[in-house]
Amino acid sequence: MTNTRSKKLPANTPIYGKVWETLKQFPAGLAKGSDKPPATSGPAAAALISAGIGCFTMMVTHHLADTSKEREKFIWGLGKWIPGSDTGDKLWGNIGSYTGKETMLLVGWLVSWIILHQLLKNKQVKTSTIFLWIFGLFVASTAMSWHPMFPYLPLV
Repeated sequence: MTNTRSKKLPANTPIYGKVWETLKQFPAGLAKGSDKPPATSGPAAAALISAGIGCFTMMVTHHLADTSKEREKFIWGLGKWIPGSDTGDKLWGNIGSYTGKETMLLVGWLVSWIILHQLLKNKQVKTSTIFLWIFGLFVASTAMSWHPMFPYLPLV
């Protein structure tokens, strides 16, 4: 094993010394870059923006569930596949309708990723555009969890 200066390590170097020499080389490989960098940023933009869409979908679902008992029951039904959704045990409790909200996050994320990937796969998307969409969706999702902005939500 060699270090960045191409010096050979002594044969009696302990394993942790060899591991340390390998770890010291880590950032240099990243700084060098790829031999074949991607030509477009569309697929990466689709992956990143879809995460924000998934979070936003979950918060919209949360508000829909909190405004109607029938919708909450329906949304809970969507998440019954998640273990712990409804244990029926008073000691352990259950996760409740949050499992349906998690399911909607997953659906929103995957569906939007597939759609955005198809739309953007051959396009160059500016970094500022990607950042604007990610930042906007995450800020909106975070703001939607703040109860004073939505007085109809119960605080109990």
